[in-house]
Amino acid sequence: MHQFLLIPLAGAAATALFGRSARSGFWIALLTSLGMLWGAGVYALQWGWNIDGQPELETLEWLPGLGVHFAFQLDGISLVLIALTAFLAPLTALGAKSAITERHGQFWFWFHILHAAMLGALLARDLFFFFVCWELMLVPMYLMIAVWGGKNRRYAATKFFLYTALASLPMLAAIIWLGLKTRELPGAGGAISFLLEDVARISLSPTEQLWCFAAFALAFVVKVPLWPLHTWLPDAHTEAPTPGSVILAGVLLKMGGYGLVRFAIPLFPLAAREAAPLLMTLGTIAIIAGSLCALVQTDIKRLVAYSSVAHMGAVVVGLFSLNVEGASGAVFQMLAHGVSTGALFLLVGFLYERRHTREFSAFGGLAKPMPIFAVCFVVTAMSSIALPGTNGFAGELLILMGAFKASPTLAAIAVLGAILGAWYMLGAVKKTFFGPVSVSENASLADLSAREVLIMLPLVVAMFWMGLGADGIIDQFEAPLSKALAAAAGALK
Repeated sequence: MHQFLLIPLAGAAATALFGRSARSGFWIALLTSLGMLWGAGVYALQWGWNIDGQPELETLEWLPGLGVHFAFQLDGISLVLIALTAFLAPLTALGAKSAITERHGQFWFWFHILHAAMLGALLARDLFFFFVCWELMLVPMYLMIAVWGGKNRRYAATKFFLYTALASLPMLAAIIWLGLKTRELPGAGGAISFLLEDVARISLSPTEQLWCFAAFALAFVVKVPLWPLHTWLPDAHTEAPTPGSVILAGVLLKMGGYGLVRFAIPLFPLAAREAAPLLMTLGTIAIIAGSLCALVQTDIKRLVAYSSVAHMGAVVVGLFSLNVEGASGAVFQMLAHGVSTGALFLLVGFLYERRHTREFSAFGGLAKPMPIFAVCFVVTAMSSIALPGTNGFAGELLILMGAFKASPTLAAIAVLGAILGAWYMLGAVKKTFFGPVSVSENASLADLSAREVLIMLPLVVAMFWMGLGADGIIDQFEAPLSKALAAAAGALK
């Protein structure tokens, strides 16, 4: 599995040596991204959709004196998120071809480093190695926003970096403390270990669990991001270049949900159970607050950003229902959101390249000059609001089913998010595509190019494939997810 990480790292090295021009950098990135997609497909065929089982833990010594390893393992949860990352990578590269107009070599170099860090975090089974990958993700995304973003890019990038980096410091302290505790394990011989299997054997008091859970959960909910720690996200999305927004929405936000289900909940189950009502409440508030903020936006990209706050709030509600229905819906929602919101940001980017504005007041009647664009946008909007048959439906339905089991009151409030989501998204469709062409410049806008159709077609297909085949996808991660929830929920579901 560690060989898989060599693909983006090789891409970064090739870019540094040969990819400084726009043309060479793009082709290296596209080939590298296709290599990641091929590698993810191999893992899916070998360990996922066709063969039952799980690869063994791979460990390579890194800092043996400190008990730190390069430790990798794949299961159904990490597999589906790796598949999402690899699926979006070549589409993002194709989208960046026109969106990035300067410093091409530098952009593509950091594009590869970011993917290596994300894949490393999804495969890591050593807490210290996970933390290194977790923090490494911040640097490329910070630079993507600060260097290639909009006019307020430095403010947005700094805000993103400070929120996420500072929230991770308590997790680092907890990781070090847990590593020191492993010296007391039977057979440890006083040696430190950060391997997940060793840390899971530590016997922690309820108070110790609570403090460790708080440290881990803070880092993860800021990355989700959960209300009221979400304010960095709309600014980051608004100022980020199109490929930055796609990666941020498509994969990076999912790292928060992944961290909760991989580390925070299974390692500290008693604390997770105690914190569940609070986190479900905050997730419900995020659904309503994000939706209400989306309703009043005049910038279409900012609307999509606030919709992410609402969707990821639903993910937290599902995870902390602490039952298999809700948590399965949450993981599926992460996948669905990655596809649909990634597609929305790409479409908004295509429109911005043509009009250099994202204000609703500059649009209207675009379905006439841009019919293919309009169809793609409407289909993606339907996916975002969970139309039955699309990928958004299965995740939201399971989340609400799980939430009703855990808290009928919060679930009833969360249902309002579906109504508000339809309100703001259909409103955006109406203001952008229907009615007369109110601005003369819009009458001559070019429809999607062949390259842009090539980007959107796999995304649209994925929306329906995931919606109609949701059970097969959920089967891949339901067993490890049940295991992760078992202690916190009180029994396997």
